[in-house]
Amino acid sequence: MTTTKAELYDVLLKLRDTYENKLEQMEAARILDTPGTGYTNHQADDATMVFDQTADESALRAVKTRLRQIKEAVAKHDAGTYGTCENCGREIDIARLEAIPYTPLCLNCAETRDYNAGM
Repeated sequence: MTTTKAELYDVLLKLRDTYENKLEQMEAARILDTPGTGYTNHQADDATMVFDQTADESALRAVKTRLRQIKEAVAKHDAGTYGTCENCGREIDIARLEAIPYTPLCLNCAETRDYNAGM
């Protein structure tokens, strides 16, 4: 089944809504959490709290990053440049866009970037 860019636009809009809701929930939960550690006699409890806070911050950062990528893809679609590689300017294969609708790079440029980064 071949997907069109118009269909992928609908996917992007759904993803944007999903990630906006996820971000809202995470930030609401974050407000309810007690910041920092309490100086108790239980170092293990303090360490667990710090670990949980670090994991939560990492997850929050990942959601914000993904939401930014999705919003950039929506903006590119609106500008008529969606599906064009930011690096080489070639058309991104539709199969890649189906797999990662918010990707800014074609497969070749993404592999080159990952190789250069040592991944």
